[in-house]
Amino acid sequence: MTAATEQPNTTADEASGQSLATGGAGPALLAIEQALNGSGTWRRAHRLVTQVAGGPIDAGRHAGLYYGAPAILFTLNAATTDGHDRYAAARQHLTLHVRRLVRERLTDADNRRRHGQAAALGEYDLFYGLTGLGALLLRDLPDSDELADLLTYVTRLTEPRTDDAQQLPGWWVNHDPDPMMPTPGGHANLGMAHGAAGLLALLALALRDGRYVDRQAEAIERLCAWFERWQQHSTHGPWWPQWLTRDDLRTRHPAQDGPGRPSWCYGTPGIARALQLAAIATNQPARQAAAETALAASLTSTPLDQLTEPGICHGVAGLHATTYRAAQDARTSDIAAQLPALAERLRRVPSPDHTGFLTGGSGCLLASETARTNTPPRTRWDACLLIA
Repeated sequence: MTAATEQPNTTADEASGQSLATGGAGPALLAIEQALNGSGTWRRAHRLVTQVAGGPIDAGRHAGLYYGAPAILFTLNAATTDGHDRYAAARQHLTLHVRRLVRERLTDADNRRRHGQAAALGEYDLFYGLTGLGALLLRDLPDSDELADLLTYVTRLTEPRTDDAQQLPGWWVNHDPDPMMPTPGGHANLGMAHGAAGLLALLALALRDGRYVDRQAEAIERLCAWFERWQQHSTHGPWWPQWLTRDDLRTRHPAQDGPGRPSWCYGTPGIARALQLAAIATNQPARQAAAETALAASLTSTPLDQLTEPGICHGVAGLHATTYRAAQDARTSDIAAQLPALAERLRRVPSPDHTGFLTGGSGCLLASETARTNTPPRTRWDACLLIA
């Protein structure tokens, strides 16, 4: 079905189709979920899978969970969660490329570390970097040496470093989070998509699944302590800044003056879910209760009014997916009690104007399938969000 290559001769349309964020992988993943839960057919799912995986697949060094060979492998593996070995040859072929890609990316990161250089978001984040590749390995290749080595890398990434006589967290980057949002001297990202919450969620999910490397528990503790140090308070509950600058670290106070929207990618819900997972993995009930309190507070009407988009990344669909998984693990019913209102909000939100997963229609419909069936996703598609 597919031919992966490190230097594919792909057109712009073919490259776009390999994107889980905006391309054809999202609709294919949705069709697989619907085929598995009985609301769709395998004929339609196969047609969409063939469209996205039928041409050259990009397995170059820049590929990640949301693009290229890892994205297509994540999608194809979703079709096997009912025990049927679908697309076996294609999955085997792509697995070899992904394992090679992980080893290459880890080597690059090790070289960077040995030269004393700061990381970049693209090295480790969920969309483009090693955290995302770790999410794929944890769901589909949990016993691989590559996953163990990747967990070791993430563990080391949490260790503080010193630059220009200032102590910085190990995941510090010297560039801006966005060209339109300059952070002179770099920043420490706290979010699930690009920062510390993603690192914490991966380490916690792995530990919960019995995957453990040396000092992993210490890394989880270090990250939890970081979030506890930078937790802020408002009349609507706890919150965390999206990122911290050098000045923030010097003054020990964030420049951000209030909570942002309650989104999966940067907001309190994603961070609180990571903290909840960490508390469960390390058996710390007090920390679990604190995380669940923060998440429940973010679901009240005033914070939700900031959430005007429908999609997974920073919209209602991502919030529902995160809340659903958190409610399954929660010690009380406070979070679960908010799910019906969130499901209704998801039903009423305007449909996106494209079919992609991250901000488009397929992501919204995947979240809607969970709301409709009130059962965990058959495909475990939400593993690519590090919430399950």
